[in-house]
Amino acid sequence: MTTGTTETDRARERLRRWRLVLGGGEADGTEHEPTGRDAAMDGTLAALYGKGDRARAGRDRAAGLGASAPSVARWLGDIRTYFPSSVVQVMQRDAIDRLGLATLLLEPEMLEAVEADVHLVGTLLSLDKAMPETTKETARAVVRKVVEDLEKRLATRTRATLTGALDRSARVARPRHHDIDWNRTIAANLKHYLPEYGTVVPQRLIGYGRASQSVKKEVILCVDQSGSMAASVVFASVFGAVLASMRSISTRLVVFDTAVVDLTDQLDDPVDVLFGTRLGGGTDINRALAYCQSRITRPAETVLVLISDLYEGGIRDEMLKRVAAMKASGVQFVALLALSDEGTPAYDREHAAALAALGAPAFACTPDRFPDVMAAAIEKRPLPVPDPDTSAANGT
Repeated sequence: MTTGTTETDRARERLRRWRLVLGGGEADGTEHEPTGRDAAMDGTLAALYGKGDRARAGRDRAAGLGASAPSVARWLGDIRTYFPSSVVQVMQRDAIDRLGLATLLLEPEMLEAVEADVHLVGTLLSLDKAMPETTKETARAVVRKVVEDLEKRLATRTRATLTGALDRSARVARPRHHDIDWNRTIAANLKHYLPEYGTVVPQRLIGYGRASQSVKKEVILCVDQSGSMAASVVFASVFGAVLASMRSISTRLVVFDTAVVDLTDQLDDPVDVLFGTRLGGGTDINRALAYCQSRITRPAETVLVLISDLYEGGIRDEMLKRVAAMKASGVQFVALLALSDEGTPAYDREHAAALAALGAPAFACTPDRFPDVMAAAIEKRPLPVPDPDTSAANGT
């Protein structure tokens, strides 16, 4: 009897969930009418994903947000009541895309009601020029909250990973006792193992260079600010600020579309960096790389990170020649199709293949993997290209 009751409950729960997914109407087939909290949840979903060409009647969904700021404000409060934060962020993005609500974000009251995330920051940056003065301070507060949350998530591990990489890249052949890297020393001298004594006689010592306050590496972040790269711009600005805080790394941040803007002098505040960008427009990778190349003074100690979907609007052959020249001079060149949590975006496969042929594989990188990518570049090791992006790395 208990089993039968459980199976009935499970069947009802499945119908309930399918009803919320399908949205009612003659085609849903569930014959389940939501009540109470479910009815309220269904209403918030209907306002966004319903049919906009007919009034709501019975179980039929109909879009109900229109362009009314009060209605949208109530809806933003409702979705935070009924759904977890990750779902709220998705629904907000869909509302902006599907219902054209971007202009409503120019109102301070609306900004205070939304759930702030990386994608919302990208939308605000794209609206910056149209934003009235009364809204700008609220917008900066929203952006700052997101940036501070990202720094808390990423800064500590980034500094720790890159500090270790910098120390390892400065190994010396005659280290002092306290500077010996024992793991590598033992591995390099295993052939000198003496079984009768149960020990290894190290004939060659491998050590870390002593830490110094001088600049060991120069990092240039060259970031495409076309509209599709909004999330990458946000993460790059945060990483740029973190890298700039490390004394042993000289960091330069360059953003580009068809023009090139050097934002290095604003790296102490990533919010200033973000409001110094201009999302949208064309793309001239060759011009951006030419600028970066002109700022390189120590090629063998420089890591250049190009973050772009590679849709080049400039001179393709010149771009590739420039990459080849920089690599030949000793520059560690890293090509990231995206720096975000979204995975591999649409990108120019022909250009990715051309870069791969030059020994510069192009792949998407999540923010959590970025410190490992930078560590490998600093130590001049093969880059940790993620397995799912093997096709992107090969440009196929």
